Amino acid sequence: MVSQEMPSASRCLEELHSSDELSTSSKEVLKPSNMKMSEVSAATSKADIKPKSICHAKKWSDEVENLYRFQQAGYRDEVEYKQVKQVDTVECWPETGFVKKLQRKDNTFYYYNKQRECEDKDVHKVKVYVY
Repeated sequence: MVSQEMPSASRCLEELHSSDELSTSSKEVLKPSNMKMSEVSAATSKADIKPKSICHAKKWSDEVENLYRFQQAGYRDEVEYKQVKQVDTVECWPETGFVKKLQRKDNTFYYYNKQRECEDKDVHKVKVYVY
């Protein structure tokens, strides 16, 4: 299996040329290096934070796979899903860590397989949001 990765959030931020847009307090509070991923998600979902920039994925990864599933269901990402549905956790497959089930805004459910569903031809359509 070939190891693939998606563009990093820092690379997306470099493309913006405007890192001054974030206030010092939000940089300190939401700095991923200081927090666990679940804490970052919790902080962003409580604050109703909007993304600062967007990039398109170049290569498939586990994170791109989950973003693909959220975007198929009509959400930007896990942060927006948690804000809209008022949930603390998203149901995932324990074997792979991929999203298992999502409820759309019209209250129908999307059920996903354990295996990869985002084909190579769809990877470039996945949007990666930076907060």
